[in-house]
Amino acid sequence: MRSERALLLALVFIGGFSSLGIEFAASRLLAPYFGQALFVWGLLIGMILIYLTVGYAVGGRLADRHPNPLLLYAITAAAAAATGLIPFVSRPILSWAQTGFAQLSVGVVVGSLVAVIVLFALPVILLGMVSPFAIRLRIDSIARAGNAAGAVYALSTLGSILGTFVPVFWLIPSYGTRPTLYLLAAVLGVVSAVGLWASRRVRLAAVIPVAILLLAAVQHGTGIRDAAYGQRLYEAESAYNYIQVVQSGQRRDLILNEGHAVHSVYDPSTIYTLGPWDDFLLAPLFGSGAPPGRIAIIGLAGGTVAREYTAIDGSLPIDGIELDPKIVEVGRRYFAMTEPNLKVTVADGRYWLATQARRYDVIAVDAYRQPYIPFYLTTREFFQSARAHLAPDGVVAVNVGRTQTDYRLVDALSGTMTAVFPHVFIVDTGHGFTNSLIFGTGADVSLDTFVARAQSVSNPALRPIADDALAVGRAREAHPNGMVFTDDLAPVERVIDQIILGYIRQTGR
Repeated sequence: MRSERALLLALVFIGGFSSLGIEFAASRLLAPYFGQALFVWGLLIGMILIYLTVGYAVGGRLADRHPNPLLLYAITAAAAAATGLIPFVSRPILSWAQTGFAQLSVGVVVGSLVAVIVLFALPVILLGMVSPFAIRLRIDSIARAGNAAGAVYALSTLGSILGTFVPVFWLIPSYGTRPTLYLLAAVLGVVSAVGLWASRRVRLAAVIPVAILLLAAVQHGTGIRDAAYGQRLYEAESAYNYIQVVQSGQRRDLILNEGHAVHSVYDPSTIYTLGPWDDFLLAPLFGSGAPPGRIAIIGLAGGTVAREYTAIDGSLPIDGIELDPKIVEVGRRYFAMTEPNLKVTVADGRYWLATQARRYDVIAVDAYRQPYIPFYLTTREFFQSARAHLAPDGVVAVNVGRTQTDYRLVDALSGTMTAVFPHVFIVDTGHGFTNSLIFGTGADVSLDTFVARAQSVSNPALRPIADDALAVGRAREAHPNGMVFTDDLAPVERVIDQIILGYIRQTGR
């Protein structure tokens, strides 16, 4: 009898642990397809709470009608099976949800809602049934009802607390999202099998954890495959990103999450990328005109910008800030990010900038979590902090995405920067890239000043980038346009969603 009570309480603890672990794993599964915008997080949390509410109600009624522990263990066995299926079916379901509702103006919301319902409704509802069912089984007299309920809620909450910290700080960063889900499912399956040991259903219950582990072996045992756009040299999941390194010819690309954008490139045969990374080298031409003395890069990624600055301007001090430590490892291993003048700091870019005292000639901002820029790196307050860390003629350069015709995000950020900097300039990247770099400076410069400096560049390594920037229409000055993002209101996600929707409507994709 005592062992049965202990097993029941263990199940309550594991149920609480698993429900929160599934929630955090769900956010990681959704992010590559729908991003991590505020409304996606809100939708996920809200739906998980709805599922738990349904589970509490159904579990309480079912426990009153059939107060049988074998039924509870059968429910958790089903929850284990449903959890184990999530990583196995998530990719096709999420891909379908991402593309199936792309034509709608609220496609991200509807797609993520459908994905959350299909993938997570069943296991979370079943887990929600555990606590009320366990309370009913533990009550042997009205006089002890409070104690029974308190013990169940305390253990369930303790499990939820650990289900928050253990997956976030250990399981997901160390093993990945899908292995974490397999582990949660296996533990639930084993406890359920033990609870059903006295029943004839023991054979079925014992199969659950074995089947889960077999699914894991099938899912993860295929090794590194070739991508459609090149050979995949590396893939891994970090605490922040799904990371891939893909090689085509001599060129290597760093691809994160959904795979729709390249975050760093490395080609040992050339220092140039013919992309937005080259345009960061133009920043000093909007400032003092002299080679920079010290630069900071917020969003270092694989170190492409740092490598180009070092190759063109020599061993100047560079502070590279990257949020994801695993990306730093990938940069050093696959992207030759080994410059001795590069000091890498793993930190959030805005926090780092606010908590150090150095001043820079160039602050380059290239921090994307595709397709979104973190909102707090687009606001007036952030650019005020950046300007406070600039040398008198220093420049802030920001990489901004767009389409061929939709400049709404460029306009929003350039308008915001004009509220901080007296002079703001925009350079559109060529060679098929749909990016613009926005340069903000306190230096007394004009567009004519930039053109004259670009035409008279004497550094032969910088000459091709300067000539490219002089193409007709690529460079222009920005002016106040009534749009200023602030820490209190910065609707970056909405603007980017509108850009994506406009692109889909225009191309018919």
